[in-house]
Amino acid sequence: IILSKIKGIIFDMDGVLIEAKDWHYDALNRALGLFGYEISRYDHLVTYDGLPTVMKLEMLTKEKRLPKALHEFINELKQKYTMELVFSNCKPRFIQEYALSKLKADGYLIGCASNSIRESVNVMLDKSDLFKYMDIIFSAQDVEYPKPSSQMYDKAILKLGLKPSECLIIEDNENGIISARASGANVMVVDDVKEVNFLNIKNQIDSIELESKK
Repeated sequence: IILSKIKGIIFDMDGVLIEAKDWHYDALNRALGLFGYEISRYDHLVTYDGLPTVMKLEMLTKEKRLPKALHEFINELKQKYTMELVFSNCKPRFIQEYALSKLKADGYLIGCASNSIRESVNVMLDKSDLFKYMDIIFSAQDVEYPKPSSQMYDKAILKLGLKPSECLIIEDNENGIISARASGANVMVVDDVKEVNFLNIKNQIDSIELESKK
């Protein structure tokens, strides 16, 4: 039984639970490359990271005149290439498994909210053996407005039956951080999947508890 202020923890997926950021970047560039387009590493990190593919393609049309007629085909190719990378690279990692199993055992509700499409989210969580810990899962296809809108986190918090103040969201990129903060929840920002471990999460929860008692 949790007597603490924080009752639920919602994780972003790529770059938080699973080291998948480069898979999306590589897969999209491979698809774009067939038509002579690409997203530079700098633009990826500064602008595109964490956005859904459809949004990235819209931006490329505005900024680099990518023909709109190619969107659907490039998106399908990108998802195909992503899945190839997922099946060859996605595997369980002890740090995340241990963290989620401990948090679950301690009675916290656990969710995942990702700007990836539903199939990617389900397959990655399954391949990394984290699916079984999830109380809720949200993908870009489950909302009208993906991150950086707060809609995904608003819905996730509601589905957990909690208030924003009772949730901790773990995020790694600018668009996700904007979305998480706008929801009113507590936010833990990480730079790397290695930081998403039980001790760091527990320390963050403890410091939130301490703040709330002041």
